[in-house]
Amino acid sequence: MEPLFGDDVLARPAVALPDGAHHLPGFLTLEQQRWIVARFHEWTAGPVPLRAARIGAHEMSVRTVCLGWHWRPYAYSREAVDVNGNRVLDVPDWMVRLGRSALAAATGDEAATAAYTPDTALVNLYEGDARMGMHQDKDEVSRTPVVSLSIGDTCRFRLGNTRTRTRPWQDVDLASGDLFVFGGPSRLAYHGVPKVYPGTAPEGCGLASGRINITLRETGLEG
Repeated sequence: MEPLFGDDVLARPAVALPDGAHHLPGFLTLEQQRWIVARFHEWTAGPVPLRAARIGAHEMSVRTVCLGWHWRPYAYSREAVDVNGNRVLDVPDWMVRLGRSALAAATGDEAATAAYTPDTALVNLYEGDARMGMHQDKDEVSRTPVVSLSIGDTCRFRLGNTRTRTRPWQDVDLASGDLFVFGGPSRLAYHGVPKVYPGTAPEGCGLASGRINITLRETGLEG
């Protein structure tokens, strides 16, 4: 039975989320997850390898490969100027379609879905004790929703408020195949990943360990 209807998904308690935030467990099937993991390995073997971005003097514990636009703290560019200077791969058409179908499933907003064209994907790999501190996704000009997909080990995702990195916040466990969308009043909410649960990746997802997180965004940039 596909995980969308599995007992493990049905037993997970619903969490009340603020306006603009949506959690859809089991959005991706195991087959879809395996296929995306295979594409991930192709991306990391491409012109720009996985790298840990630096924020000031500190290197992030999460490693990232980007599509469409290369992200580094507080800026986007077409070339990976902080890695090897190569231009990043384009966002594939199938990923744009996936982003639209995800947004439609989460919000039911047909007009917003039809107009949604993500032009960058930040693909993060969490291994070992990797974490993501509380931050806002505000390097984009556009404030259209962020579409987030999880594959591999379950993580604790922390969605905070739009004013401060501190409480109030809500914790949601995101498992392999889950979709999370935040836009509207929640678009600039602080958020992070304080914990990954090792050994929770389901058999057949394409990852034996670790977690891949794909976040799709519209940058609103030109060039």
